[in-house]
Amino acid sequence: MRFIVLLAGLLASLGVVADDVDFSLTDLDGKQRSLSEFRGKWVVVNYWATWCPPCLDEIPDLVEFHEKHKDHDAVVLGVNYEEVNREYLKEFVETHFMTYPVLPMEPIPVTPLGPVMGLPTTYIISPQGERIARQEGPVTGAAIEAFLERKKQPNNGARLDPAAGRVAASN
Repeated sequence: MRFIVLLAGLLASLGVVADDVDFSLTDLDGKQRSLSEFRGKWVVVNYWATWCPPCLDEIPDLVEFHEKHKDHDAVVLGVNYEEVNREYLKEFVETHFMTYPVLPMEPIPVTPLGPVMGLPTTYIISPQGERIARQEGPVTGAAIEAFLERKKQPNNGARLDPAAGRVAASN
């Protein structure tokens, strides 16, 4: 019975629908950070690991996107999704010039935002705190920007396309 309940919860979370979400994790400086503290901005939540080559490829684009948008309309939160020493992670973040908040998290099958079946996985949260998109696989800053521009237009049906993080219209 417990397996059926777990399976039903996992299947229900596979489709990304607009629903309010929140979570709290401790950043590398020991400060508790919540998704809700960024209400009013788009939030790009990127689950990644230090051993993941596609994750490492995304970092420069995510840094550039974060720096361009953090003061007005969007932020990136990097959720480090592995069991790793905090000091090692701090050094890694510094050497990779990661300017967005990095929040360590032990891997679990279903996160507060939904499943993370592979890395990298990125969720986009609306300024109202609604989970509106999920991308498993690499994303680019340009794809995120194009997606957000389309989402700002009414009745657009925008989604992140699994093929290389491109933006496409959904049916």
